[in-house]
Amino acid sequence: MNWQSVSFDWNQARAFLVTAEEGSLSAAARALGLTQPTLGRQVSALEEALGVTLFERVGRSLTLTQAGFELLEHVKSMGEAANRISLAASGQSQEIDGTVCISASDTASAFLLTPILKQLREIAPGIHVEIIATNSVSDLQQREADIAIRHVRPEQPDLTARLVRETTAHFYASKTYLNRKGRPQSANDMANHEFIAFDRPDKFLKYFTESGLPLTESNFKLTTASGLVGWQLVRNDFGIIVMIKEIAEMFPEIEQVLPSFEPFVVPFWLATHRELHTSKRIRLVFDLLADTLSSKQLLG
Repeated sequence: MNWQSVSFDWNQARAFLVTAEEGSLSAAARALGLTQPTLGRQVSALEEALGVTLFERVGRSLTLTQAGFELLEHVKSMGEAANRISLAASGQSQEIDGTVCISASDTASAFLLTPILKQLREIAPGIHVEIIATNSVSDLQQREADIAIRHVRPEQPDLTARLVRETTAHFYASKTYLNRKGRPQSANDMANHEFIAFDRPDKFLKYFTESGLPLTESNFKLTTASGLVGWQLVRNDFGIIVMIKEIAEMFPEIEQVLPSFEPFVVPFWLATHRELHTSKRIRLVFDLLADTLSSKQLLG
């Protein structure tokens, strides 16, 4: 291989790749944690090194030139290779101190991780934990997180996953709301109540109607993508919501609605990239999460 013919560095190639994916220098700079002028200089340096123009400006946006399109797939391969190298190196690290990024739903992050993090601070105070509280699935293969707590089984072959717990979710409302609106005694009674949805009501309706609840869209007066917001609405007497029992039981002002109704089964899966699972730091956090989440005394 003629190494002297490679006249650009990875930072320049990465700047080009992220700019192409994000569509603008400002968005790419935010994604990389750089200033826009710095990123622009890296892209310009790559164009100069290669002797081609990679982008054309269209208003405030950037459009790939034909040369840019042809080079993009090659640079994507470089990015994937760089990611694999980073994963392998992280997996070989036997240092305890450092950062571990955990992805979990916003409600699990707020209510279930707290006692676990207290234990971790006592065991390994040098570990810095970054929590990504999201109800979307973080891409572990792209290093969006080191460890993910999920409610669906991970399918990617590069991931190590463990089912650590199965719990149940039920209907809950505040006692104040139930004192005002009445306590349902049957599935049909639920039609007289207001519900809070975590997603579009039509997604909930299909599942609820198949479960024997005669609900319509008019029952869903409030919708939010945030579990924390939904739970706060319930605590403020706006209606009924579905929540896992470990969280609901933390709040004495909350009462289970229609206890005879068949509960919803909620699995807890822990996942990490198999390369990272060999890291002593990540393995320590993974095992602590697994041990605590599987414990009957989940909330300490």
